[in-house]
Amino acid sequence: MIASLDGVLLAQDDSTVVVGVGGVGLRVRVPTTVLDQAGALGSRISLHTHLHVRENELALYGFKTEAELDLFEQLLNVKGVGPRMAIGILSRISPETLRSAIAAGQVDVLTQVPGVGRRTAQQMIVDLKGKLDLASVGVTGATAGFGFADAEVIEALTSLGYSAAEAQAAVRALPADAGLTTEERILRALQGFGGGR
Repeated sequence: MIASLDGVLLAQDDSTVVVGVGGVGLRVRVPTTVLDQAGALGSRISLHTHLHVRENELALYGFKTEAELDLFEQLLNVKGVGPRMAIGILSRISPETLRSAIAAGQVDVLTQVPGVGRRTAQQMIVDLKGKLDLASVGVTGATAGFGFADAEVIEALTSLGYSAAEAQAAVRALPADAGLTTEERILRALQGFGGGR
C-alpha cells in the first residue's frame, strides 16, 4: 500500500495533483485545503495517502497531515459515504469543525456540504460519535450551538490566539447580515477587538 508521497508537483486541476516520484507521475485526489497550499509547479510536495481499491479502479487520495488522513478513513466507514463524498466533506469543513459538529450532533453543519443530506449527516453522527479523537481539537465544544458560518469565524479567531469565549462573544456581536462572506465576518470580528493581535 502507498502510505505517503514526497515528490515534485507536476500538475494540478480543481480536484487533483500530479506528483512526480522517481520518474513516475502519480495522480492524487485531494481536498481543496491541499490545492490551496500546493505551491507552484515544480515545488516539493509531501502527502499522506490512502489507496482506494475497487474492481475497475485504483485511486490515490492525499492529505497534508496524518490527522486529515485518519478522518478521511473514518468517514469511509460511514454507511453511504464514499471517497469522493469524504473528500468533499473535508474540502468544505475543517477537521476541527467536523469533529465538533459530530460531537455536538449538529446535522445542519454537516448538510452544508453538497451531496450530504440529513439522513447521511445523521448516519455520520451515529457512526462516528465516540470514535473520533476530540482531545486533538483545540476548541472542543467552542462551536457547539453555532451554525456553519459562525463556527468558521470562531475557529479563525481562536487560531489567532483569542479564547473560545472571546470568539463566541465576537460572533454574537456581529450583525446578522447574510450577505457577508466568512472573510468579511472575520474582519468585522477583528475590528471589534481593535484590529487583532
